[in-house]
Amino acid sequence: MPPDIISRSLRSISITKELNHAPDNETGSGDVNPSTPDTNPATMAPFQKIGTFTSLGIRNFRYLLTGTILSNAGMWIQQITVNWLVYDITGSGTLLGSINMVQSVASVSMLPAVGILIDRANRRLLMLLSSGWMFILTLSLGLILLLYGSYVSYLFVFAFLAGLGQCIEGNLRQVVVFDLVPRSIVPNGVALIQTGWSLMRSFGPGIAGFLILWLGPGGNFLLQSGAYILIALSIIQIRFPRRDPGIVRGSAIQNIREGLAYIATHRVTRVFTIMGFVLPIFILPTFTILPPIYAKDVFHGGSDTLGFLMASVGLGGIAGGIVTASLNRVERRGLVQLASLFLLSLTLILFAFCTTLWSALLVLVVAGFFEMVFMITNQTLLQLSIPDNLRGRVTSVVNLNAILMPIGGLIAGSASDYLGGPKMVTIILSVLGASISVLVFLISPTIRNYRMSQAIVSSQ
Repeated sequence: MPPDIISRSLRSISITKELNHAPDNETGSGDVNPSTPDTNPATMAPFQKIGTFTSLGIRNFRYLLTGTILSNAGMWIQQITVNWLVYDITGSGTLLGSINMVQSVASVSMLPAVGILIDRANRRLLMLLSSGWMFILTLSLGLILLLYGSYVSYLFVFAFLAGLGQCIEGNLRQVVVFDLVPRSIVPNGVALIQTGWSLMRSFGPGIAGFLILWLGPGGNFLLQSGAYILIALSIIQIRFPRRDPGIVRGSAIQNIREGLAYIATHRVTRVFTIMGFVLPIFILPTFTILPPIYAKDVFHGGSDTLGFLMASVGLGGIAGGIVTASLNRVERRGLVQLASLFLLSLTLILFAFCTTLWSALLVLVVAGFFEMVFMITNQTLLQLSIPDNLRGRVTSVVNLNAILMPIGGLIAGSASDYLGGPKMVTIILSVLGASISVLVFLISPTIRNYRMSQAIVSSQ
């Protein structure tokens, strides 16, 4: 092995040993102290020395990643099962988009309150409560489906209630990375978390498709409920450092205004927030709403075909996450973000022209790769632009763009009904996505020239 590789490996091992042997700052309350050695960037090696899997050397991060993978598995199995049931019962793309709208409306209605809770409350307790809530919901729906059969009304109620729990879960896991990982390796930690998310997007839908065949929808949801018990066990194992309970003050309305004001007055955060809108409006409908229609009407398959389509996207996402975690020496992350969006859009246009299932699966692997590179880069640069004492509130405001995904999904599902299929919808949305990437490249030097070293330094 070349000496320079050995040297870098030894430095990475040294870093992770330091992190794992740092003093334990956990208290019974599970709060966080940002000045502890675990989160002090001064104790870390320069950003360029971080390896692809450095964050895995941190015990707390490993438990966070394990719980995240299980949580994402449950989320994807739920989404695929519910979407398949709705389209199988009704054959309506409009209703397919509507059920995702209901879930997102529930999530968005909770976001302002969730941001305040994340900044003020015991984060371990919040994570445990959200996991318990999802356990009760999945167990209940599984029993209802087994005892009473499949009715669309049950699925809409479940989608709304699940949206409340997933809102807390999703926001918490974004913020907690910054509690458990030193600032200089946050980009690496975020990339690995997103890779875990993509891992389950790859295997979760495939598992869901086959579970529908083997166990039926009811048995599928009962199995999901067991995953939430494992998630709770992983949360219990995380040692949260201390946090000053008085770090957030003022009324709830004032706290929300602070989050909005920060985005409005800080150009970098504002620009990356706007770029984050592109994915839920123009890209994700092809990945989340249209696949059941492609599976049934274009490729003439069943739930297993749907699982294959979704798994292909996730497989590409795994590769994209690992590659992004390895980009420690690539400074021009703003340019990486734009290039990945452009190539993702072109790949989805190609997908729309695929006439066989196997060619479609191969193209979706490539699309999943570029989607993950774009998503990780955008979220990392955005999160690093937010100060710690505002992170929960600003993140919750940023995540209000979640309402855009069901709006885009509803438009995509309805347009599929109107245009006689999903292909033209995919082409139109993808052309718009590619056009936005070119336009931003031409008019926004903030994104075009933004470097990772700027983000790391400004966040400290």
